[in-house]
Amino acid sequence: MEGLREEILKWALLNAVRHEGEARIGPVMSRLLGEHPQWRSRARELTSLVREVVDEVNSWSPERQRGALLERWPQLLEERPRAEERRELPPLPNVDRFREVRTRFAPNPDGPLHLGNARPVVLCHEYARRYDGSFILRYEDTSPDVKAPILEMYDAIMEDLRWLGAEPDEVYHQSDRLELYYRYARRLIDLGAAYVCTCPPERFRELYMRGEACPCRGLSPPVHLDRWEGMLGGRYRKGEAVVRIKTDLRHPNPAVRDWPALRVATAPHPRVGTRYRVWPLYNFSCAIDDHEMEVSHIIRGKEHEVNTVRQRYLYSHLEWEYPEVLSVGRLSLEAGVLSKSRIRAGIEAGIYRGWDDPRLGTLMALRRRGIQPEAVRMLMIEIGPKGVEAKISWDNIAALNRRVVEPRANRYFFVDEPTPLWIEGLETELRARLPLHPDHPERGVRTLEVEPSGGVARLLIARRDAERLRPGSRVRLMGLLNLEVSEVNDVIEASPLPGGHVEAREMGLPFIHWLPEGVGVEAEVVIRRLQGEGPRRAPMPEGGGGLRRPVRALRLREDRRPQPPRRLLRPSITLL
Repeated sequence: MEGLREEILKWALLNAVRHEGEARIGPVMSRLLGEHPQWRSRARELTSLVREVVDEVNSWSPERQRGALLERWPQLLEERPRAEERRELPPLPNVDRFREVRTRFAPNPDGPLHLGNARPVVLCHEYARRYDGSFILRYEDTSPDVKAPILEMYDAIMEDLRWLGAEPDEVYHQSDRLELYYRYARRLIDLGAAYVCTCPPERFRELYMRGEACPCRGLSPPVHLDRWEGMLGGRYRKGEAVVRIKTDLRHPNPAVRDWPALRVATAPHPRVGTRYRVWPLYNFSCAIDDHEMEVSHIIRGKEHEVNTVRQRYLYSHLEWEYPEVLSVGRLSLEAGVLSKSRIRAGIEAGIYRGWDDPRLGTLMALRRRGIQPEAVRMLMIEIGPKGVEAKISWDNIAALNRRVVEPRANRYFFVDEPTPLWIEGLETELRARLPLHPDHPERGVRTLEVEPSGGVARLLIARRDAERLRPGSRVRLMGLLNLEVSEVNDVIEASPLPGGHVEAREMGLPFIHWLPEGVGVEAEVVIRRLQGEGPRRAPMPEGGGGLRRPVRALRLREDRRPQPPRRLLRPSITLL
């Protein structure tokens, strides 16, 4: 029995040191039976003994608890939680086909990246690193008249990639590659694999829906080359001529039949102005670049499957081998917006403050919410390259984020909308010593001193805690003392109660955050409440705004209506 008691004492001491001097029966029992499963049959008998030992340990001071643990089982303080099993992506298919695994992420810079974009980014970057390959960023910015690029989004996208830990090895802008696309257009026309169609769009649609060729299709390559030069030289206005790639006019999917490759567009481009008037459409520029950049594996949404069929015709005309394709399902965000067009419309209407509005699913917004990039990467790897649709909830994201933040975030008090609390009858100074992290004692403690003046100590507590107090209410100020409320007005007045945290637990007292008046950092936290979601308390991330002291007098404004942007006081604070 003595050996058993010794084993219980070991785990009780460790639990107490990790939890502000208070060991709990449940975790001690779990650890005990986990280490000695042969004792499970004696669980009822053990519970009584564990309770006895835990009560004894909890009667000791935190200094005595730590001293006893250091003296008898110092190795336990060096113990770390077991690392989470790292999820792995399935291997890429047919890697041996290529001299190097080369993946690409190809956004249109008409808005910042969002959670849906994070999936191909993470998958492409992870696979490139696994196979010692290359990860390419390609800005697909050749639609100035329909999805006009936004100049500042080029840098914003790069910033998002760096935040995700996915900085590219190579960077390309399709708007710099127009002459390359022109050369391939001439080559395909010369081969008879492409032609310049000048039919009215309505007439062409009638014909291709019936699987019939338009009058332009059968003309000779010299005629089409002359038309091509006319497109470049200004002979045709927008909508009057388009280069089409020849396919099977009887293909079961009409969208594949003689798809458009290049068209006239005269809107100015933010990077190259009006230098060009003929611009490639997605399938043409994408297919050419994937070949030229030697992309080995394309990872894109299942909605692009028809584009894969279209592009294979172009590859066949040019006698190229098509890359491997992984089609992944769409991602959607529960209670959030990912569509760039909807976000832009919301910003213009004043519904959202900007691309980083915390209600949105952009990576900018996630950073502002305090989401860590590791959590996003973990989420995308967990989802993997599956072909089924997936819906992401904020709970999923928050759970992964806690897994990332918890081990590295020091603990601080948060006083929301501070309310004065006066404790009467104190003659001597009180001192609270609180661990910066219960599982990392080597980080040390933070000390809060309460110095009464004229027998009264003046503290601050959160308004939400103050609103629950009534005369006669009893609470525990975490790490300090128990008290009983005597009066509730603009100032909460209270007096000390005997006992410590053990007695507080036995009486079922609520434990609340507090700070001495004049201590900490004043700041304003700006947060938008998502529908059905209130503000959350969370540990202060290490490095969060450079804070290394308790936070004081934080005012939380829940923005439910559009308001003009307000500058955050420095240092800024993010609530997770």
